[in-house]
Amino acid sequence: MNSKKEERIQKREQKNQVQLEKRQSKLVDAGRFKRWRNRRPFWGATFTLLAGLMILYIPLHLYAIAFAPGSLAFVGFLFGGLVIIMGALAYIYPQFSTIFGVVTIFLSILSIMGALGGFIVGTIVGIIGGALCVGWSMEEVEVDENHSGGKKTKRSKKAKEDEGTVTAST
Repeated sequence: MNSKKEERIQKREQKNQVQLEKRQSKLVDAGRFKRWRNRRPFWGATFTLLAGLMILYIPLHLYAIAFAPGSLAFVGFLFGGLVIIMGALAYIYPQFSTIFGVVTIFLSILSIMGALGGFIVGTIVGIIGGALCVGWSMEEVEVDENHSGGKKTKRSKKAKEDEGTVTAST
């Protein structure tokens, strides 16, 4: 009973390793933008920036009353600005993407109070972006030269010179 379970776990690990090697071999020949994008939570940070802009949309149109006493539009400025900052920081410091993702989800939900969460669409996009930042992880994969076809192009040589190892994110 346990041996079947262990075999399935071992097959799954082998399958994951093959997928990571395949993805990594594609990155060796990739351009600079694709390699840059693969080393950080690109889609999570992009969705977070979009959510911040959507959340800021309503307070920008209520600018005339934003600083009136009792107005919550100022809170919309604060939460929208913080969500944009979280998205920018996720690009710059990908190792802290989990923290930025959690803060993004928290701020996106709270933005419903001051800015209607960008008509709720900003809140939903912020939750998706935060979840993508939380779920992002970076793994270094060593590829066997024979397994990846052994093709050495000018880009792959330059990539190895630039970074030493190419990483694949999941």
